[in-house]
Amino acid sequence: MSVLDDIVAAKRLELVQAKAQISIVTLQTEVKHCPPTRGFAQAIHDAALRQEVALIAEIKKASPSKGLIRANFCPATHAKEYQLGGATCLSVLTDIHFMGTDAHFTEARNANQLPMLRKDFMIDPWQILQSRQLGADCVLLIMAILSDAQAAELQAIAQSCQLDVLVETHDLAELDRALQLPATCLIGVNNRNLHNFNTDLQTTDHLLQSAPKSRTYVSESGIHSPADVKAVTRAGAVAILVGESLMRQENLADATRHLLAK
Repeated sequence: MSVLDDIVAAKRLELVQAKAQISIVTLQTEVKHCPPTRGFAQAIHDAALRQEVALIAEIKKASPSKGLIRANFCPATHAKEYQLGGATCLSVLTDIHFMGTDAHFTEARNANQLPMLRKDFMIDPWQILQSRQLGADCVLLIMAILSDAQAAELQAIAQSCQLDVLVETHDLAELDRALQLPATCLIGVNNRNLHNFNTDLQTTDHLLQSAPKSRTYVSESGIHSPADVKAVTRAGAVAILVGESLMRQENLADATRHLLAK
């Protein structure tokens, strides 16, 4: 099994326990009383109108391939630093394989005003509703782990509770499938191969060469420098999602400013 297969198998077991603690009916009721979302996709569209690259800055403690990324990990502090540095939106890893927790998301949410992506491995409607309850403004759907029917179902549920959707792809077949979802979805191109976790920045260029210009594209992973930002924006991305290369820097606000420097 690949790393991705292992993660999804563990997620299914995790969901059995989570659903025993809070039912989907309870979540449906609680979601009705959640405050309005902060407009994740709108923030990215607004940045594009200003001809600015929208940075989705990620709060991430570790990864299965690299191990611990940041020892002095404080989601609330990192959220404030990213906002100060000029990030458009935030992303928070909540999966255990990345040493993530739901509490990390809540801590970051309470410490800043930016729209936030709850980044996890979504395979069940329960997770979409729980993300809204946590305070998410956007959820991630990974085409590599979802059938077309599953992706459509999860997207529809997200839309019904005012969540934006970032649909992640990493090859042409997945991109074609993602483009069948509503145009309101942001389309992510992951430069990281989700089966072996290697990164190749050319993935964005390869996938977007013939992609329709009418959609909104986000380049994810493997972005380390202003030159990398220019490369993926030339390829057609209007937003970037960056985690590891920022989280390894001591001063996240300065690192964010440097990455976005023109």
